[in-house]
Amino acid sequence: MKIAIMQPYFFPYIGYFQLMNAVDEFVVYDNIKFSKKGWINRNRILVNGKDSYITIPIQKDSDFLDVRERHLAEIWGAKYKTMLNRIISAYRKAPFFDCVFPIVEKCIIFDDNNLFNFIFNSLSLIKDYLEIKTHLLKSSLILINHDLKAENKVIAICKSRNASFYLNPIGGVKLYCKDRFKEQGIDLHFIKTNDFSYTQFNNDFVPFLSIIDVMMFNSKDEITEYLYSSYTIV
Repeated sequence: MKIAIMQPYFFPYIGYFQLMNAVDEFVVYDNIKFSKKGWINRNRILVNGKDSYITIPIQKDSDFLDVRERHLAEIWGAKYKTMLNRIISAYRKAPFFDCVFPIVEKCIIFDDNNLFNFIFNSLSLIKDYLEIKTHLLKSSLILINHDLKAENKVIAICKSRNASFYLNPIGGVKLYCKDRFKEQGIDLHFIKTNDFSYTQFNNDFVPFLSIIDVMMFNSKDEITEYLYSSYTIV
């Protein structure tokens, strides 16, 4: 059993889905604190040849609440059309706009103001579009001591799911120790997205944008190639 664990990100970049595709189960944290400076409620798209943020407004609340306890701001009911119009304006001439935009629109108009449910739904819809077979699982449903932190919590999740292989983004090299996992019968490995580019109109390539950008400019066959080969596991 191969497993990966990540925070819920809003239309994340291709590396998120490479990680998802490389494992049997993909656990999405719902019982962690919301990070204001992370990627949970924002990402970047291409606007006039440059990267530009799209952001979901979040209702003001305690910083101690978990992601699953946070909600979209009331103004989202008026703002989501603005986001859709920005995406239309940015990508309407992209080669795969007609087949991709309905998926993006379905994610954005999802009628649930719970932040985690909103993000989880979009991850599920994009996963289905990309034909990724990996099972998605909410962290709070796993029977472990959820007071555990960092490495100890990851190991507990792996053991609860009978996983012998844990895959983490390359940024975790400084956080996790392979020997510590090995002691628990788990092989720890890291995934790094390789450098690659594709045509973004006639602009200089802007890397690591939202999966929206990848889908707008690449066929499903091309994206499948990225999902299976454009990374390195160490």
